[in-house]
Amino acid sequence: MQKLWRGGLSPVGLRSSPILFLALILSAQTQATEAPLEGTLSKIANAKSITLGYRDASVPFSYVGDHSGKPMGYSVELANKIVERIQQKTGVPKLNVKYNLVTSQTRIALVQNGTVDLECGSTGVTAERQKQVAFSYGFIYVKGQLLTANDSGIKRFADLRDKNVVTTAGTTNERFLKSYNVDHKLNMSVISAKDHGEAFQMLQSGRAAAFYMDDALLYGERAKAKDPHKWVVVGEEQSREIYSCMVRKDDPQFLAVVNETLAGLYSSGEINGIYQRWFEQPIPPKGLNLEFPMTSELKAIIAKPVSDPVE
Repeated sequence: MQKLWRGGLSPVGLRSSPILFLALILSAQTQATEAPLEGTLSKIANAKSITLGYRDASVPFSYVGDHSGKPMGYSVELANKIVERIQQKTGVPKLNVKYNLVTSQTRIALVQNGTVDLECGSTGVTAERQKQVAFSYGFIYVKGQLLTANDSGIKRFADLRDKNVVTTAGTTNERFLKSYNVDHKLNMSVISAKDHGEAFQMLQSGRAAAFYMDDALLYGERAKAKDPHKWVVVGEEQSREIYSCMVRKDDPQFLAVVNETLAGLYSSGEINGIYQRWFEQPIPPKGLNLEFPMTSELKAIIAKPVSDPVE
């Protein structure tokens, strides 16, 4: 009979059972290297729930498309992948996922005050915002352009002189457009809509001659039109940004889990199928197709993930 040694098998017993010996060593190594949960991860593990911030009209990133009221989209799918990774990290088999609506004006504050644990929508990384929240690796590269009717006569920004131009309130695009108007003395009337959907409605109704926003979002609104090909994205590329997920500052453990998830999707190539599903194929609930292939800039981010503002 093997003798117990400090509550377990004696060294002799361990040597006679190499599989058990190896298992104990690996277990000890895991315990030594696995850091205790802190910050947001600890909060999520204790509550067995996570709150995701979502946008309700940012097609195809995050939007509510049917009567269920549940968000869907490219960013939402990425967030769900992150939740799966968090479940593994925290050891909670099934987290209760709660959704909290955010807008351009409220999204940063709701992350800061803890109402929202993770926001994956259509938020661009800027140096100013980095002072308030932390950003994950980017998941798309966007450029500011104009959406207008085919027969509007608008081809470039100089054609906006003396016209009504709509953009979305609380965005970097709004600030850029107002500044551009002053700097270039175009005498535009800049209209700030509450969200992208309202902005496109103003364009369709003739209250605005053009809609200035990030190109990917413009293609999302264009796809919603009764006749998408009546509308065209034009103009010199202006403001450039990457969109990322937002988390609270000074929480490196949680940010690392988010980045590990995205990096894994990138290195495995799984991101390609996810992107095609939302940007190059019909999307629910009405089978809209954005016809927006992956850009060379996004391919570069996938090859070498970054979370810094575009220079």
